[in-house]
Amino acid sequence: MFDWNDLKPFLAVARHGGTTAAARALQVDQSTVQRRLVELERRIGQALVERHPTGYRLTAYGRELLPLAEAVEQRIASLEQHIRGSARELNGVIRLTCPEPLVHRITASPLLDHLHAAHPRLRIEFVTSDRYLDLAKGDADVALRSGDTVDGQLVGHKVADSLWAVYASRGYVERHGAPASLAEATGHAWIALDASMGGHRATQWLREALPAAPVAATSGSILGLVQSTRAGVGIAALPTALGDAEPDLQRLFGPVPELTRIWRILTTPALRKTPRIDAFFRFIGDETGTLRPILTG
Repeated sequence: MFDWNDLKPFLAVARHGGTTAAARALQVDQSTVQRRLVELERRIGQALVERHPTGYRLTAYGRELLPLAEAVEQRIASLEQHIRGSARELNGVIRLTCPEPLVHRITASPLLDHLHAAHPRLRIEFVTSDRYLDLAKGDADVALRSGDTVDGQLVGHKVADSLWAVYASRGYVERHGAPASLAEATGHAWIALDASMGGHRATQWLREALPAAPVAATSGSILGLVQSTRAGVGIAALPTALGDAEPDLQRLFGPVPELTRIWRILTTPALRKTPRIDAFFRFIGDETGTLRPILTG
């Protein structure tokens, strides 16, 4: 029969005793108040106010309706307050996609403890992949991603440099020596990413830098590269964060400038405006000092 906005002029006139004061309170024209009040009375079928020389007074029916209208007003106010509070509530799950090797490094660091202390109701769910997931399609909410971002669909900022160097196991070095440059590494067996990772910069770099390099093993993941290198199968380009953390590996040379990229935190423009994602971005900005060694080593 009518909505909440129909009751506002009635409540304002009842409280302020006239349409002029009611209009000021509602921040509308006096004619608007009069018109909407008349329309409400027409819909109800009874008069709610009557004009007197000193202003407006409620009719008997108006006085009967007033507490009910005030109860509606209170319920609406409670509803609006709850909705505003929910919008501000920093809770929920943030689905974070990143390369699989980062998960252990993040969970072993104090980063998540700091997040819980700052925002107890935020929780991280890892979505791991060595390939880029499509945030625009909802595959994840936020990405920690290194490399070029040219699609123009994501927003974010730099958090660290992505550095790569060339490593071998200590056992491999004892058997075959330690090449100190790319030129010296020409005859050594290499471990490379397989065809499924053909677009990865490490694959492209090895193909361009050493097109005739003998490949002893391939893997479809960065962790696979680390494991094969640790096993002494050959030498490999690895992220410094992983290679430097392995006691059985020795850095031969690097960082390799051609493999250097930028680590970014990224999301979609729409998600960036939500309270939980905004809080997470601000948190990462404050915790860059904690995050940088996780990404760079």
